Amino acid sequence: QLHLVESGGGLVQPGGSLRLSCTASGSSLDTYAIGWLRQAPGKEHEGVSCISAIDGSTYYSDSVKGRFTISRDNDMNTVYLQVNNLQPEDTAIYYCKALLSTYSANFRLMHEIEVYGFTGQGTQVTVSS
Repeated sequence: QLHLVESGGGLVQPGGSLRLSCTASGSSLDTYAIGWLRQAPGKEHEGVSCISAIDGSTYYSDSVKGRFTISRDNDMNTVYLQVNNLQPEDTAIYYCKALLSTYSANFRLMHEIEVYGFTGQGTQVTVSS
């Protein structure tokens, strides 16, 4: 049984950076597409980024493009989300989801991960001065 644990969240000032980690146990991640999602208080969850299992291609939502970078280290069974230039509107619980998939990363894969993926518990990111 796949189990995902997120870490790396915290309190940062506007303009700050964090590196979020999504580490798997129970199964190898190398056949899973991984997505990062977030949910802010009172808002719907938002898929912000995903990475393909087959070709390493990546997808970013418009709200984070140019500021967030997703990467994977299959040897460590971990996917990372480097989040830079954080703003107060980035405050949310960030969580990862995993989906067995042979697709390249795009909006469609992000949506499928959101709907069908295994999920972790999340890590809180708070951006405040």
